Amino acid sequence: MARGVRAQPPIKEEKLRIGSPKKVAAGFTGVQKSFAIGLSEAGLMRTIKTMRTVNKFDGYDCPGCAWPDPDDHRSGFEFCENGAKAFATEATKKRATPELIGSKTVSQLSEMSDMELDKLGRITHPMILREDSDRYEEIDWDDAFSIISEARQELNDPREAVLYTSGRTSNEAAFLWGTLARQFGTNNLPDCSNMCHESSGHALGGSIGIGKGTVKLSCFDEADLILVIGQNPGTNHPRMLTALSNCKKNGGSVISINPLEETAMKKFKHPQNPLQMLGTGTQIADEHLPVRIGGDAALLQGFAKVMLERGNVDRSFVEEHTIGFEDWKKHIESADWEEIVSQSGIGKERIEHIGRNVSKSKRMIVCWAMGLTQHKNSVAVIQEIANLLLAAGHFGKPGAGACPVRGHSNVQGDRTVGINHHPSEDFLSACEKETGIEMPRERGYDAVEFIQAALEDRVRLYMSMGGNLVSAMSDTERVAEAIGNIDLSVQISTKMNRSHLVTGRTALILPCLGRTEKDPSGFVTVENSMGMVHSSTGSIEPASHMLLSEPEIVRRIGSACFPEGPFDWQSLSDHDSVRELISRCIPGFEDYNTRSREKGGFYLPNGPRDGPEWDTTSGKAHFFCHDLPEREIDEGRFVLMTVRSHDQYNTTIYGMDDRYRGIYNARRIVMMNEVDMSKMGVTGGDEVDITSHWGDREIHSERWKVVPYDIPRGNLCSYFPEANVLVPLESTAEGSNTPTSKWIEVSLSPSSGS
Repeated sequence: MARGVRAQPPIKEEKLRIGSPKKVAAGFTGVQKSFAIGLSEAGLMRTIKTMRTVNKFDGYDCPGCAWPDPDDHRSGFEFCENGAKAFATEATKKRATPELIGSKTVSQLSEMSDMELDKLGRITHPMILREDSDRYEEIDWDDAFSIISEARQELNDPREAVLYTSGRTSNEAAFLWGTLARQFGTNNLPDCSNMCHESSGHALGGSIGIGKGTVKLSCFDEADLILVIGQNPGTNHPRMLTALSNCKKNGGSVISINPLEETAMKKFKHPQNPLQMLGTGTQIADEHLPVRIGGDAALLQGFAKVMLERGNVDRSFVEEHTIGFEDWKKHIESADWEEIVSQSGIGKERIEHIGRNVSKSKRMIVCWAMGLTQHKNSVAVIQEIANLLLAAGHFGKPGAGACPVRGHSNVQGDRTVGINHHPSEDFLSACEKETGIEMPRERGYDAVEFIQAALEDRVRLYMSMGGNLVSAMSDTERVAEAIGNIDLSVQISTKMNRSHLVTGRTALILPCLGRTEKDPSGFVTVENSMGMVHSSTGSIEPASHMLLSEPEIVRRIGSACFPEGPFDWQSLSDHDSVRELISRCIPGFEDYNTRSREKGGFYLPNGPRDGPEWDTTSGKAHFFCHDLPEREIDEGRFVLMTVRSHDQYNTTIYGMDDRYRGIYNARRIVMMNEVDMSKMGVTGGDEVDITSHWGDREIHSERWKVVPYDIPRGNLCSYFPEANVLVPLESTAEGSNTPTSKWIEVSLSPSSGS
C-alpha cells in the first residue's frame, strides 16, 4: 500500500487463556470495571463528573449505544459498564498532539494495534498528511478548509465526492452534513447504518411504512412475551437488561434465539439493586433456542405455522389494517416442516412449544440486531417478524411491536434528519425551498457502492464525519486499496484509528468536540432507538482549545466551499439556528427548539405505534411471502459469523478480555463446536488458517486460535473487526446491500505459521 501502511495490524503473539463462560452478567464486577477504566483514563474528578451527568435530563447523551433512557426519571447512575468505557476513554487525559503523531511515519503507526491507536488519546489540533510526506503535521483550520474547497473545485463531476457519517454525529451536524453533500451536487451519503440496520429499515418500510421500531421503553413493562433474536444485550446494550428484567418481574416471559447462549440472557445482577447484587440475580431468558446461523427465517416460519394451526390470528386487525394475508397464510401452510427443522437446527417439538407461547401472546415485542440484519436474506427475515406481529395484531397498543435495537447512539437520528443516499422527494423539496440549494435527485452511493466506485477511480474527495470505515467495512484489504485511490480524504474525529492511516493521497484530520465536553454554541440533540429526540449537553472542559464542534466544522467547510451562496452558511451562528432550519424542513420537528428543551425531549410521530396507521402506497400494512433460502455449502466447510467481544464498542477495542464468554488475552480467535474440533483433529489453543469462499474468489487469513464453545455444529464465530477481512465485498443482503458479516462460507486448515 501507499507509504507502506498496513490495512490490518501485524499478527502478534497472543497468550490465549480459555475459561468458562460467566453465568451472571453485570453485578459487582461490572461496577468495578466501570470505575477502573474511568480512573485509569480520566482521573477521579473527571470520572465522577462524567458519571454523574451522563444520560441525565440536563447532561450529555452517552456516546455508546442508542438504548433509551426512562421518559420520566433518571437513576443515580444512568449508564452501563460499556457506556462507562465509552465516555471514560473520550474524557481521557491522554493527548494525541501533532508532535506525538508526527514523531512516527504513518507506516510505523500502522504497526500499532487498533487498541494501541485509540489509547494515544484525544486529537488536539488539525493535521495534514501531504501527498509527498509520510508524517502528519499541524495545519491551521482556515488552511484545512481551503484545501477542501480547492478539492471540490477540481471535481469533474459532483458524484466524485463522498460524505460518510458515523452514528455518533448529532442531529444538527448530520443535517448540515447532508445539506453540504447536496450543495456539492450529490446524494453520496453512505453511513454506518448501511452496515448494520439498513436491512431493518428496508424491510419495515415495505411492511409497515416506517423503517424504525414501534415500541417505547415503557412497553417492556407491559409485554407478556419478548423474543430477543440475534442479539447480545449484555455486551452491546447492557441497559436493555433492566427492561427485560422488568418484563420478568411483571409476569412476562423472555425467549432468547441465538447461535450462542450469551451470559446476559441467563442471569443479570442489577448494579443499582442491592438485593440483586447480594443475591443470585434475575433469570432473563426462560428458554434459549440455539438456532443455526442463518436459520432464523425457518424458525420464524415454524412459529407462524403453529399460530395458523391454532387459529390465533387477530382477524379483525388483519382485515382492517393489512393486505396480503391470505397469500401469506397459504405460503406458510405449504412450508415443509422437515426443511424448517433442518435449517433452524431446532426440533419440531421445541418449535411447536415456543410457537404456542408466541400464538397465545396478547402483547409481544420482537427485538433483534446484527444477528438478523447481516445475511443475504436479511430483509426477508425481518419481514417474517413483521408478518408474525401483524397476524396477531401487535401494533398500536402498549407492550407490543417491533424493536430493532440500534447500535451507535444517534445512527437512527442521522437517518431521520437526512443522512440518506436515496432521500424522498418530499424531503428534498422542503430542503430546496428553505435553503435555496438545488437538491440533486439522483440516488447516491451506499457504503459498499462507495468502495466499489473508489476501486474504479470514480471518487476523488472523501470526507468522514466520525467513524472508522477502514476497520468497520467488509473486505478490509480491498477497502484500503479503494481509499488509497482517492485524492483527498478528510476525517472529523476525536481519537486516532486506522482510517487516519489508510488515506487518500492527501489526508486531513479535523479534531472535534466529544459528547462529554462543553460546546460554546449550546447543546445538541440525538434520537434514541425508540424515536425520542432529546438534548445532550457536555460538562467538562474540552481536550484542547483548538477543538470545534461538528456543526461548526461543517458550517465552516460550507462557507469555504460556497462563499457566494445561495445558502448562507455564516447565518448558522449557533445550534438553535440549525434546529430552526430543521424544523422547517422535516415533519415532526415543529417547534424543535422549544420541545428539545423539555425534560426528556419529545417523541417523533410513529404511525404503527401511535395509530396504528401505515405510510404505505396502499395505506395498509403488507404481508410478504418469502421462500426459505438455499443453505447448502460445500462439504468440509463452515459458516462463520462475526461478533463483538465484551471489551469493545464497534471498532474501538478497550481490552483483550471477553470475560462473559471466558476468553482472555486474545482477539484473533475462532469459536468452534467441540465435535467439529475432534473431527478436524484440533484442540483448544491450536492455530488454524481461515479461507473464505465467494464464487471463484478466496480470501486467506492466517493464525486464528481455536476456542471450544457451545455453538451449533458447522458454525464458527470470530471477532469483528479482525474477521472483516474475510467478508467478500460482493456478498451483501438482497434489497439493503448490507455486508453479510453473519454468513461467511469458510474452510479451515492447520496454520502455516507464516
